Parts: sequence; C-alpha cells; structure tokens
Amino acid sequence: MTVMGQEITDYVDRVRAALADLPPEVRDELTEELPEHLAEVAAEGEGTLVDRLGAPEAYAAELRAVAGAQPSRRPARFHRLAEARREAATQLRLLDRQLGPVLGHETVSDFLRPLRPAWWLVRGWLAALIVAWMVDGRSGLVPRLDGNSSTGLLLLIGAIVASMWWGRRSAGITGWRRQLHQIATAALLLFSFAVLAQVDERADTDSYGSYEQTSVDHRYDRIEDVFVYDQQGRLIRDARLFDQNGVPIRLG
Repeated sequence: MTVMGQEITDYVDRVRAALADLPPEVRDELTEELPEHLAEVAAEGEGTLVDRLGAPEAYAAELRAVAGAQPSRRPARFHRLAEARREAATQLRLLDRQLGPVLGHETVSDFLRPLRPAWWLVRGWLAALIVAWMVDGRSGLVPRLDGNSSTGLLLLIGAIVASMWWGRRSAGITGWRRQLHQIATAALLLFSFAVLAQVDERADTDSYGSYEQTSVDHRYDRIEDVFVYDQQGRLIRDARLFDQNGVPIRLG
C-alpha cells in the first residue's frame, strides 16, 4: 500500500470510528463513497487530507449533520475511551510504517503477512501444550496425555489441523468476532508463556539430576570403586548404586 493509500485508509477508519454509534447500515451508506472522494482530493494538490479537509472527526460530524443523524447520548467516558483507542490505533499504524524498512518492507505488516501459516502451526502446538497441561498437570515440548506420547501426538496433529483451518477462515471475520479472536489469541499467548516456563524449569531440574551429577560428599572423592556384597558375603558384580532421588552415585 502506498503512503497516499495508507493515509486514505487511516482517514476513513477515523471517520467510521467517529460514526460508530450509528446503525451499521447508516454508517456504511455515509462512508460508501468516501475512499473515492478522498483519492480525488489527494490527487488535486499538495498537503495532507487533514490539512485540506480538517480532522476526520469534524468531517464525520458534517456527514452526520447532512444525514440528520443525531449523536448518541453515551457517557463522556465512552467517548474518551473511543478517542484513546483511535489514538492508539493511529500510533500503531505509524510504528508499523516506521519499522517496516528495517525489515526490508514498506510496513511490518507486509513482512509478517507471508509468515501467517508458520504462526498457525505454532498456535496449534501451543494449544496442544496447554490442553496437555490442563489434563495431566504438566507438559513437555511434545504434549503427552497421562504419560502417553501416542495420544499426545494425536492431540498435537488435531490442534495444528484446527489452527490451520481457523487461520484460513479468520482472515475474513470482522466486528465483535474479530475482537473475540484477538482476545483469545492474547489469552493463548499468556497461558503459553506460563506453560513454557514450567517446561523450561522442568528441563533444568532433569538436567541437574542427570547421570553426570554426583550425590556424594567430598570425602568420597578419592574412592575409585565400590564393591557390593550380599548377606552371605558373596560379591555382587556390576552393581549400580542410586540415592534416595534415583540419581546414580558416581565415585572417584
């Protein structure tokens, strides 16, 4: 998308946000030909759309007056919240354009868009980890259900297939469904961080208790071997010693 195209999109979005209290069909009717009109205005001379037409909110007020649509009587805090949301969206779009050249693209969105299938795969894997954690109380990098890796593998495949299917469908959703999708994605990431932190902690614990560790005091450092005998005094060959935690004891 060109800079002019992005400016038109941002202007239309802010106008529609200012008319958000109107019924959807009325808002769509008022802004149906707005992109074409803005493109004509932008092509006629220099200056931004805000400089030539005024703020999008003022333009929306003019459209509202022409249509005879009265603004809603929502509390002022809702208007402040909507304004803060619009400002945040504007700043995110600006940051999107500024960081794009760092990644070799016009916007960061252009860089991330081809990576969506990879995210769908990761999302399915994270969902499988969370399900395994909820069922079994723990999880590894490969999900298991009741210690069964085969069941965990089926869960992983099913989660990835479902994530890919939803990824192809979610591109076209709008309105409250898209907001719900974004909230669910954020919740998935938050829970995934907690599960992955548990996996990392468990991996550190397993590594600390590996075969290479020793569970004896320093006073045994000079002992090179240990001989084990039964009660009848017979030598038990190739015996292995373990401590109370199941860790092999290595001497010398």
